[in-house]
Amino acid sequence: MQKILILGGGGMIGQKMAQKIVHENTFGAADITLFDRAFPSGNLGLTSITGNIADPATATKLVASKPDYIFQLASIVSGQAEQEFELGWDVNMMSMWYLLNALKDQHDASGGTYRPRVVFTSSIAVFGGPYPDKIGDEFLSAPQTSYGAQKAACELMLSDFSRKGSVDGVSLRLPTICVRPGEANKAASSFFSGIIREPLNGVEAILPVQDTVRHWHASPRSAAGFITHAAMLDTDLLDGRRALNLPGYSCTVEEQIEALRRAAGQRAVDLIKHVPDEAIMAMVGGWPRDFDPQRAIELGFTSEANFDEIIAVYIDEDLER
Repeated sequence: MQKILILGGGGMIGQKMAQKIVHENTFGAADITLFDRAFPSGNLGLTSITGNIADPATATKLVASKPDYIFQLASIVSGQAEQEFELGWDVNMMSMWYLLNALKDQHDASGGTYRPRVVFTSSIAVFGGPYPDKIGDEFLSAPQTSYGAQKAACELMLSDFSRKGSVDGVSLRLPTICVRPGEANKAASSFFSGIIREPLNGVEAILPVQDTVRHWHASPRSAAGFITHAAMLDTDLLDGRRALNLPGYSCTVEEQIEALRRAAGQRAVDLIKHVPDEAIMAMVGGWPRDFDPQRAIELGFTSEANFDEIIAVYIDEDLER
């Protein structure tokens, strides 16, 4: 029986992924453990552990059972990481250091036979401008936010521990995940989901940027698919370059709104109110806008072909009727 540990298992992507593994029997018979600060109700009946991801003792306890697959999804979001500097580095970077060292201890204790797959959800925030029209797989990582720097540091750590042989890791630079269900969080990108989700639920939404802003998106369904696909990937195909830009769909906010109009009509669009926010506009101005992720596509990663499909995923899976 495969042992699976999902760190950040109480979050939106963690929950989507756990549902996918259970419903699709992705790993066959599996012992699945979720870890997070808290969990939503109705947690699929899986083992759920709460605690502090930034505590080295927690990492040691979580890997004592030698899980075969570890999915590190846990982090605080971009806006909070920018505002709470020390907390951002503790949660988003030091937790990875503690995890990898705990796994190295298990690897060493096993005489080198234990080498788990570790999948880390990184972010397109590892990039900084100026940008080409499309970011290819050779573009350098030069983050311009604390969140991006923390994610980039984790990518490098995971790559080095993999090179040394204690783990077999893959870092996934997720697009902005849209449309996220539930309430808005502190992520600066939260409005990308909010301007679709809220109107579809008959609620007013705030747009803090100009509608000319272009961004890179994928659905929660795609995110769960990226992560499970990475778990099964032959990492020899990565040639030592263990961080991947992933497929997505590039569109402007105006194009998002037009897709909403097609899905739900003008009444939904009228619920979007433009209220500029200088802080969010400044952060968004430094984000990448479009990608050409050929490596990931050749490795079998897939996502939506247009924003209409992204909205359709939310309506199908998460819209309360």
